[in-house]
Amino acid sequence: MDIAIVYMVAGLSSRFGGKIKQFAKVGPKGETIIEYSLNQALPAGFTKIIFIVGNKTEKPFREVFGRSYKGIPVFYSLQKFNEEERERPWGTVDALCSAKDAINCPFVLCNGDDIYGEETFRVLVNHLKNKITGATAGYKLKNVLPDEGKVNRGIFEFNPDNTVKSLTEIFEITKENLEEKELSQESLCSMNIFALQPEIVKKLDWRLKKFKEEHKGDKRIECLLPNEIGNLIKQNELIVDLYSTNSRWFGITNPQDEEKVREELKNLKLIK
Repeated sequence: MDIAIVYMVAGLSSRFGGKIKQFAKVGPKGETIIEYSLNQALPAGFTKIIFIVGNKTEKPFREVFGRSYKGIPVFYSLQKFNEEERERPWGTVDALCSAKDAINCPFVLCNGDDIYGEETFRVLVNHLKNKITGATAGYKLKNVLPDEGKVNRGIFEFNPDNTVKSLTEIFEITKENLEEKELSQESLCSMNIFALQPEIVKKLDWRLKKFKEEHKGDKRIECLLPNEIGNLIKQNELIVDLYSTNSRWFGITNPQDEEKVREELKNLKLIK
């Protein structure tokens, strides 16, 4: 059974100095973020790798990965946008739909500049091998909040059978204001990793076209995957099983995060 790992790597982060975040060397052996993530993911049983690249990341990714990585075939899909009409691409739904011609099997979609943990990939691949529904991983807030500063997180509400009931973006969460936000350290949130069947891409592509038509004058608005998945769930067009994970999550936003993640991963290796 073919299962693809699909990485969104089209963006160049302005907050990261315009460098390619996925190539930041954070692993104990000098691995880049994307290499570290792939090394966690591939033992779960993926049979193809798809990189959703942008104009500025396509050439560097092709130079590094070519047509295969550790014997697994690599494919590339280009996320485009009209720079005269837009300041940025149309968001994560647009990224996924850019790869619709390459996605012909069940797949796991995730960010290319986040580290999700081996357990997360293993659980989601196992789901795709045994079920025809979608799935996602719920990370405990206590494991994904920074020591300082505010972040936005998509918070899950789920049914007794552990299917997702809703996914709601909560803004400006800190370690100190959880109670005020009616959250707890154990609340499960999304870190933008989803296991999906290929048919869902057609539904999302239709919704994306409608979204673009409704917002064609807006140069910055984005069509975001958690929002659209939440809408499909509400309209009973998609079932998503929720798996709570104890995996550690690591991500980089600012240049100073690079050294912090490097230290965290080194400590994680020592603990193991």
